[in-house]
Amino acid sequence: METLYDVVIIGAGIVGTTIARHLSRYRLNILLLEKGIDVAMGATKANSAIVHGGYAEPHTTLKGRLCYPGRQAFARLDQELNFGFRETGSLVVTDQDDPSPLEQLMEQGKANGLQDLRLVDQAELRQLEPNLNPELKWGLLCEGAGVCSPYEMAIAMAENAITNGAELRLESEVTAISGSKGDFLVQTATERFRTRYVINAAGVYADRIAQMVGIHDFSILPRTGQYLLFARGTGKAVNHVIFGLPTARGKGILVASTVHDNLLIGPDASEGDDREDTSTDLERLAKIYDACKKLYGGLDPKQFLRSFTGVRARSSTDDFIIEESEVKGFIQVAGIQSPGLTASPAIADLVEEILRQSGLKLDADPGFNPYREPIIQHRELRPLREIKPLLDIPSAPEKVICRCEQVTEGEIIDACQRGIPVKTIDGIKRRTRASMGWCQGTFCRPRIVEVMERIATEPFDSRFDIEHSGVSRVEKSELLDFLQSREEE
Repeated sequence: METLYDVVIIGAGIVGTTIARHLSRYRLNILLLEKGIDVAMGATKANSAIVHGGYAEPHTTLKGRLCYPGRQAFARLDQELNFGFRETGSLVVTDQDDPSPLEQLMEQGKANGLQDLRLVDQAELRQLEPNLNPELKWGLLCEGAGVCSPYEMAIAMAENAITNGAELRLESEVTAISGSKGDFLVQTATERFRTRYVINAAGVYADRIAQMVGIHDFSILPRTGQYLLFARGTGKAVNHVIFGLPTARGKGILVASTVHDNLLIGPDASEGDDREDTSTDLERLAKIYDACKKLYGGLDPKQFLRSFTGVRARSSTDDFIIEESEVKGFIQVAGIQSPGLTASPAIADLVEEILRQSGLKLDADPGFNPYREPIIQHRELRPLREIKPLLDIPSAPEKVICRCEQVTEGEIIDACQRGIPVKTIDGIKRRTRASMGWCQGTFCRPRIVEVMERIATEPFDSRFDIEHSGVSRVEKSELLDFLQSREEE
């Protein structure tokens, strides 16, 4: 007998997974469809990982109104789902004598409801961030901003949604949608699903999904941003998320620590038509490096680990599009660029209200379990002498598989037993940090493959690796040689 779903959500990025988890609190049949081989395969795994304050967008925009309420939910959600969140505060800094651009941002933040903003002068800026460029003269401090792990958050959201009864189909690209409110037919290459409501959270493909039901009133204009990531521990040089002044293309270059203490710098912004181009190049990375050095002169290219690119789903409206469309029952959640990660909990709240007003009955499920155990244990790395005896022991939960990040066999197996099929080394990487360390998998990748092939219940191809599948990416040696050659010139 064919299942009639209450809600089909298209797209398993941070927005789609957060909506799925949010709606799993109710007695609903929920299906989450994702065209990729895993959740969090788009911009969710390649962004700044910042939980923004809520002052950068005006109150006249939906993204401006949703950022701060979303930010307020992160501490609670991390307590429930254990994805990694740290409240660090943020600073927008300038070397100009005139602080008026910062004052304008502060007023914008106050209009959005923020109460934790204030200007800091040069003396206090030096106290807060002693390693920053001493020529910086003013800063706008937002105490409640922070950092998180976006892909870990999306994975946690999806796992918890599945625990609470939602279904997930990976490698299920939607090819057609027909029908209307109460009886949509959603088709993939191999399956057909009937549903009362459709939620379009398809990221850079949201316009194409909308076009399947005859909606052509917006388009997605991809914008890429490149980043440089440095070794674990380098992030301890800064205490806050550090921004330069925003530009017409976004919040501008930043210097920040990840939740795992890697220094992260970027992004730039470049328009393009390719929704899948995640390559990086030397010229753009060098410009990012130079811009960030004006904020923090302690950048050490020898600590560089890797570069990456995210593709942002900027809409032609330059704002979030969250509404029940002219096709009743088809809910748009499109154009979710920055601060989409921060706003995601508030976006889920808004989608719930739209569904309620549209007539979907939302009865609370008394069996809802909001908790999800962590996979990654946020801990200091042990001295090599302590883990060395655990590197080559026979198969056991405590056996260390990844030497750099000290990930154990037990953690890898745990990551594969949580309701989401893990079919790639990259899937293990995002769940456990195995191969994210100094050697970037040179030591542990064969060891991960051995564990995966031994326990796999799904087809596993050790050759298939999203991060190493023909994408042009600047390597450490290339960047070092390029920066050195410029200095010699």
